[in-house]
Amino acid sequence: METINVDNIKAQMRKGILEYCILSILSKGDAYVSAIINELKESEMIVVEGTLYPLLTRQKNQGLLSYRWEESTQGPPRKYYEITDKGRAVLDELDIVWADLVRVIDSIRNK
Repeated sequence: METINVDNIKAQMRKGILEYCILSILSKGDAYVSAIINELKESEMIVVEGTLYPLLTRQKNQGLLSYRWEESTQGPPRKYYEITDKGRAVLDELDIVWADLVRVIDSIRNK
């Protein structure tokens, strides 16, 4: 019998919703990568910088995010990401999809 790697399943589930989480975080205000990672970790969504940068770049290239450089009193300038109008529209759609998905899963689990 094959051993099931539950950690791998959990990682795949997290990866699938990470882009949604990024848009949700940035909808509350502009942030730099360390702040995004900290908010994800505080919410127990474990992620490393190496995972986040490609997602941020992809979302920027899709027009969902933009960024600006800001001087920092503690080291080099920081790249602050902000959600665009297009990103807000996508987030609104994803909010609906998420609510539907939760409803469907709850329905399946509670039958």
